[in-house]
Amino acid sequence: MEQFRNIGVIGRMNSVKVVETLRHLRTYLVNENYQVILESETATMLPGHGLQVASKKLLGEICDLVIVVGGDGSLLGAARELAKSKIPLLGVNRGRLGFLTDISPDDLEERVGRVLQGEYIEEHRFLLDAHVTRNENPVSFGTALNDVVLHPGKSTRMIGFDLYIDGHFVYSQRSDGLIVSTPTGSTAYSLSAGGPIMHPKLDAVVLVPMFPHTLSSRPIVVDGKSEIKLVIGEDNETYPQVSCDGQMDIACAPGDVIRITKKPFKIRLIHPTDHNFYATCREKLGWASNIAAS
Repeated sequence: MEQFRNIGVIGRMNSVKVVETLRHLRTYLVNENYQVILESETATMLPGHGLQVASKKLLGEICDLVIVVGGDGSLLGAARELAKSKIPLLGVNRGRLGFLTDISPDDLEERVGRVLQGEYIEEHRFLLDAHVTRNENPVSFGTALNDVVLHPGKSTRMIGFDLYIDGHFVYSQRSDGLIVSTPTGSTAYSLSAGGPIMHPKLDAVVLVPMFPHTLSSRPIVVDGKSEIKLVIGEDNETYPQVSCDGQMDIACAPGDVIRITKKPFKIRLIHPTDHNFYATCREKLGWASNIAAS
């Protein structure tokens, strides 16, 4: 197992509970003689910390592991920033669901300690890149670990768009938009819109229509290496948006083209050895326990 000595720490801003956990984590890591580097914004929450400070980008260059304290959204943001550096990420949950941040603050020392001693499992998750062009000229670009979503923004009007997969025309649709989700995002926004739950090991992408203006429109699961192209109809009266993980918005216009492809590198997620995807689903989604055992 990989040895971790230089530990980067990122925390969600504006949370008293996150600050409490950051203090606890800092004390533990320093007492165990690890080299701790705080992300620059996170450092502002711990005045007098006495630690090295670095940007997210630099963390990816100098650390062996980055620990993210917050919710899944915090880890999503860190993943997009650090994916290229291929540095492993470990999540401490101070959010709500915690599909990605699976260490509880209540047993932080024990669980983090075991990981740092080499008792962990690692999985690789792929991300999506979204390129928006207008008249064949680049407009903007975004990256998502969970999903890329075409939506009407503040407007209540439907969006008309054409869908192509690997250059093949699939359909024209009028709806509130389309969710293009990775397996990681299949338990997030995609799930609330009626999409399937996909195991994280799958190399697949699901396309989930949002309130389509037809009863026959259903989610489609395609190969993860597919190129997905959305062409916004010229006759749209609204200017829709493309969101990446719900954290970055790209303003679009009628006639714009959105191309969505798999990013060429993956993120590395670290979990305690008892991590189990189905157990996480049972806990977070309220699935029934074993009836035979009750």
